[in-house]
Amino acid sequence: MTKPTLPQGTRDFSANTIYKRNFILNTIKETFILYGFEPLETPALENLETLMGKYGDEGDKLIFKILNNGLNDAKHTEKAQKGFDELMKGKASVALTERALKYDLTIPFARFVAMNHGQLTFPYKRFQIQQVWRADRPQRGRYREFTQCDADIAGSRSLWNEVEFANIYHTAFTNMGLNGYQLKLNNRKVLAGLAEKCGGENLLTQITVAIDKIDKVGIDKVLDELKEKGFKDDQLDSIKTYLNIKGNSADVLENALVFFKGIAIAEEGLQELTFLTTKCTNVNICIDLSLARGLNYYTGTIFEAAAPSEVKIGSIGGGGRYDDLTGLFGVAGIPGVGISFGVDRIYDVLEELNLFPDGIVATSKALFFNMGNAEAEHAFEIMQTLRQQQIACELYHEASKMDKQFKYAQKKGIPFAIIIGSKEVADKSCVVKHLMSGTQETINETELTNYLQTH
Repeated sequence: MTKPTLPQGTRDFSANTIYKRNFILNTIKETFILYGFEPLETPALENLETLMGKYGDEGDKLIFKILNNGLNDAKHTEKAQKGFDELMKGKASVALTERALKYDLTIPFARFVAMNHGQLTFPYKRFQIQQVWRADRPQRGRYREFTQCDADIAGSRSLWNEVEFANIYHTAFTNMGLNGYQLKLNNRKVLAGLAEKCGGENLLTQITVAIDKIDKVGIDKVLDELKEKGFKDDQLDSIKTYLNIKGNSADVLENALVFFKGIAIAEEGLQELTFLTTKCTNVNICIDLSLARGLNYYTGTIFEAAAPSEVKIGSIGGGGRYDDLTGLFGVAGIPGVGISFGVDRIYDVLEELNLFPDGIVATSKALFFNMGNAEAEHAFEIMQTLRQQQIACELYHEASKMDKQFKYAQKKGIPFAIIIGSKEVADKSCVVKHLMSGTQETINETELTNYLQTH
């Protein structure tokens, strides 16, 4: 007999959890629509070549690869073994795998735009709410299968898009009751300036991958990692000075301009950050120069949303500008920018802070007791009338003792019990019992719809 288990990093969702998740998802979806975005869905599977090389070396390792069919065929055994050996070295092999589960929604979006750019109206504003998969080490707030909620704009370089995204975060989080959120901003041009100050653009990836771990390991460990990669003392001093530029947003920007004086690309990035801080005065923005988001495709503004400080959890959202992303698929000249919400972490935050509103867990408004075949048939006709008026109700599945039916209603949180026996059928009435208070009253069955709508 097989013991029922779940793959590590995945979860089942019960009804109560789904209702709470839907509160989050609907809040985000309504915000996207409010800001003029339209929906898109892409397949769970992508060709491996679509995904590989887009997330940096660290990200590529976390892509769930799917084995090709027919690998047990004898004539493919040797070929498959070679492919497996390549895979163990961190390389992909078409002999073994050609498809993968999507790692995020951004690259599939870029692939979609590249394939359909001739039919799309630009700027193209889309939102997408779907599952993604990562072969990560499961821990609190980090799963191997999870839901992402993305919004992206393709075909515009305007910084007003970033302003809109900052306000989308503010609107959605405020509507969820997460008033203590913080939206961290940086710019990849600033990080490119840091690489230039340290000796060359070719150092950017090494710097961003190391800095991206700063919240987990601290500045000293970041510098140790870079030293192991061959960075000299003067380079490490520059990076340390940069990472210690802190304070309110105005102070950070002012001090960073002094630090990067004469480095044009960094000054451009700082000017863009200044624009955002002046246009997003209602948003809880923090300029954080240690924010790196170590994905290779970002080229400008980068976002990271943080939960209220009393909750110890990773980021609950993030994104940025990726002006050359569709160029990876042979379609150059289509700029893009987008953000993502981390639904699972947002759920954990709302649960810990007790911020889910009352009444979001849906249940039947009334349980009709089953008092026998004739009575159940009469009750069913009344239920169908109620359902036409969008009143959720149900009939107990069999004629059982009253106590058993009461317990069923109480366990499900159904507020009203409707009892229709032979006497009530004859005089077209029903007994309505309030399960919270224990009170009951008898009303005409024609009054039941209005009664349940107003109580």
